[in-house]
Amino acid sequence: MRNIGKLVLITSLMLSPNLFADDKPGDNVAPVAVSKPDDSDALKGVEKGKVIFDINMASAEKMTLYLMVIRETVDDLKRQGVEPDVILAFRGMSVKLISRDREDMELTDYEHLDKIATQLADLQKEGVRMEACSVATRLFNVDNGTLLDGIKPVGNTFVSLTGYQAQGYANIPIY
Repeated sequence: MRNIGKLVLITSLMLSPNLFADDKPGDNVAPVAVSKPDDSDALKGVEKGKVIFDINMASAEKMTLYLMVIRETVDDLKRQGVEPDVILAFRGMSVKLISRDREDMELTDYEHLDKIATQLADLQKEGVRMEACSVATRLFNVDNGTLLDGIKPVGNTFVSLTGYQAQGYANIPIY
């Protein structure tokens, strides 16, 4: 019986030509075209993607991640033949992340704040509208005049969210 086990092992090794080769994994593998999954079931009959992102967070690093995903969402809608109609509504502590005034911000956040400004400018070029809650700017001592370019102060984001939902916008919370 032992000899049969050795014979199976030796045969297996002999039939594995790449086992002792110097090739790196994947060297002999042909590239495969992988298509990105789509959202055809959800988007059936949809011509315009009306969405408002309800953004309320204090972390600059986390904000950069979510803005990247929002950009991908805009691009995915376009790729799938849906016209994006996207609004970013900033409220709570997030208003501090969209201000040019960095006096109260940590130095370690500056790199992320720069990236946020760039990401927002790029999203605006794609037609994304942006607003900031004046209740939040008042509560967190952010002068509306220091908001990044293209961000419109509104009276109360809760009222704004209510209105946009009544107009058929999907509300996506980002916390």
